[in-house]
Amino acid sequence: MPTTGNEIILSAGNNSMSFITDIQQRFKKGTIVEKLIYVNLGVFILTFLFNTFGFLINYNGNFITDWFILPATFEGFITKPWTIVTYGFIHTQFLHILFNLIALYFVGNLFIQYFTQRQLLSFYFLGTLFGGLIFLLSYNYFPAFTDELDRSYLLGASAGISAIFVGIATYAPNYQFKLPLIGYVKLWHLAAIWVLLDFIQIPGNNSGGHLAHIGGALFGFLYVNQASNKKINFFDRILELFKVKRKPLRTVHKSKSRKTKPTSKSTKADYQKKVDVILEKISKSGYDTLSSEEKAFLFKQGKK
Repeated sequence: MPTTGNEIILSAGNNSMSFITDIQQRFKKGTIVEKLIYVNLGVFILTFLFNTFGFLINYNGNFITDWFILPATFEGFITKPWTIVTYGFIHTQFLHILFNLIALYFVGNLFIQYFTQRQLLSFYFLGTLFGGLIFLLSYNYFPAFTDELDRSYLLGASAGISAIFVGIATYAPNYQFKLPLIGYVKLWHLAAIWVLLDFIQIPGNNSGGHLAHIGGALFGFLYVNQASNKKINFFDRILELFKVKRKPLRTVHKSKSRKTKPTSKSTKADYQKKVDVILEKISKSGYDTLSSEEKAFLFKQGKK
């Protein structure tokens, strides 16, 4: 039988709903690494959709980039403080998001072999936050960026990924990868090259991005380096710097079999006075006139 137009439309609609349902199920069942990849891809698609709508209505801006990327100026940041985190989900170039998500997939899956998925999410968000702070401070206090301050901004997931990468490299530095034509390479070697490449590229076109990467990497290193049994005490150590140090009190063990020796001068004088009184009594009345308590006291003093 020939297919009608209505049947074609219904079939296309059912396929679309099935595709959306499939994506939703994959998202729910996926690991935190996969969920972060889906979120970044979703925001990337939304960015281009808003870009297309802006073109059609002759609007030069983009709602996503206008409101969610991190501006370099403190004034711009104060008006949009949420951008210190949201910039970590924004990408405007295909190769940018492609390389970031490939790195997130491999590094993230290695990370959750040693840590929990919740900890990976913490690394991603806090690494993004720390990278954003380094970006803001660098652009506002280094003279090299004075001329670029008003037109610079930060976007991309690289700072959060750097925190994850350097964090797992700090925790398991001797983990090895087998690379083609090279052989086995330790994880900390790759992390060191990652950070070094960012450092030497700071004078280039993407200075802010490389500074943010280094900020995320620094956070990942400090976070894991100060950990003990996966419990972070980094901030506790900072607080200890402001505590007043007191001299430890000495503990004295008292034996049940004997009393401690008197140490003060007044106590020694009292003992000596009591001894003199007992000796005077003996000289006048004799030893037998002493009470049992006086005899015991005199006996103990004679042993000292």
